[in-house]
Amino acid sequence: MKKKKKQKLFLGPVIMILIFIAIITISSAIFSTLSISGQQTHIENETLETSIVTVNNILSSAGIKFLLSNAINNFQKLEPVILLIIILLGIGICEKSGLFKIVLSNLKKVKTSILIFFTIFISIISSIIGEYSFIILIPIVGIVYKYANRNAMMGILISFMSICLGYGLGLIYNYDEYLLGMLTEASASLEVDKNYKYQLFSNIYILIFGTAIFSFVSSIIMNKFLVPKFEVIKKYEKEDTVDSKKALLYSNIALAIMLIAIAYMIIPGLPNSGLLLDKNETNYIGQLFSSNSPFANSIIFIISVIMMICGLIYGRISGNIKNTNEFSIGLGYSFDNLGYVFVLLFFFSQMIALLDWSNIGTVVATIIIDQISALQLSGILLIIIFFIAVIIIGIFIPSTMTKWTLMSPVIVPLFMRANITPDFTQFVFRIADGIGKCITPMYIYFFIMLAFMQKYNYDNEHNITIFGTIKLMSSTFLMLSLVLLLIVILWYLVGLPMGIAMYPTL
Repeated sequence: MKKKKKQKLFLGPVIMILIFIAIITISSAIFSTLSISGQQTHIENETLETSIVTVNNILSSAGIKFLLSNAINNFQKLEPVILLIIILLGIGICEKSGLFKIVLSNLKKVKTSILIFFTIFISIISSIIGEYSFIILIPIVGIVYKYANRNAMMGILISFMSICLGYGLGLIYNYDEYLLGMLTEASASLEVDKNYKYQLFSNIYILIFGTAIFSFVSSIIMNKFLVPKFEVIKKYEKEDTVDSKKALLYSNIALAIMLIAIAYMIIPGLPNSGLLLDKNETNYIGQLFSSNSPFANSIIFIISVIMMICGLIYGRISGNIKNTNEFSIGLGYSFDNLGYVFVLLFFFSQMIALLDWSNIGTVVATIIIDQISALQLSGILLIIIFFIAVIIIGIFIPSTMTKWTLMSPVIVPLFMRANITPDFTQFVFRIADGIGKCITPMYIYFFIMLAFMQKYNYDNEHNITIFGTIKLMSSTFLMLSLVLLLIVILWYLVGLPMGIAMYPTL
């Protein structure tokens, strides 16, 4: 008689979030009682100002009132929830109509290693649209791997890791890079070099080289160490839809027309063009992706509408969608087995709101920043210490802009005095920032990734938990983080130009 394997005790994500909330709450009470605080340096009216940051006690009357009175608002403020709903409408009708099936089924013939390489590469270059890349790619990659008869959970995890770890790379700068550059310029010109100006193409060489090398090395490492951890999917549930080349042709024509129209609306200088651009910005990336840009604010909606129209055309011509009622129902097709994401994000919203209100992350960050500035290091050692510090701070503060706002007024002048250019300092920060995002449970897209992995966890192949998932990618994560650090260090040592007329050292 065979002995049954003992099931390991594991804590689900919701219970872990509640534990994190308890830890944050208790920590806030202890830090507040011990009067633990930090000194935050920030730029105010072109001068450096220092202020004391203290920890707010969640167990105080103010903390309890905040928790009880803002529980609903905390959830409502999660913009990714709304964006996820919008993108799933378009994905749902494309899947229900059979459009994804006919387009993606040919991927069964593609080698797994090639599929993984392109997943990594596309995930990295998607950084041009910032964090929208998570909203778009995570659900779509799951579908791609499903129709390619590969493990969808594996594809989702690969895409998430690639977006995070490659967040500081890409083939061209994005709007985040521009905003960070403005903070870098302000920090550099205030104390060290009044004539310093941040140049948008100052790191274009290292971005292109880093993207190519990292995509290639990542595909090798993931194929060897991550892929074997997932079982081979022999066959997903067969969908009862008709393939139609005629329907696909008309759908492609509609897609081409819509893409041309969108392109015209984001190209400046043509008659009546540029409708979706922010004309108040001076550079094109700013016009395209600023907070006031119609294109940036509507990109998820635009993509979803395009998929809805293409899905409807394909479905009607192929006969897979027979009437308007089936179309309406099809819009919700992707929400099947996905109610879990809203459960996770509700509890996540409470956790992150309490963390922000308590100021624990800010205090920890300011203490670490002060310690770095007091060490009086230079060269490789300074770069490595800073690299590690950004990852640690990123666990508490995933937001790229928030971290650099805290760090740049101190770190940029510190690196300049160590003969390291502000542009290279910002590049090091961007690389380390992406690594921190990959492993922090304080990052909303981590939980979106968990929910989509659970959606495709048909046979409960894996326990999709917070630490279980981190453990699943731990060996791959560590190796790829080392690869990124080596790229940074070797570029600094060799002294190759980062971009146009820009080097790592002054």
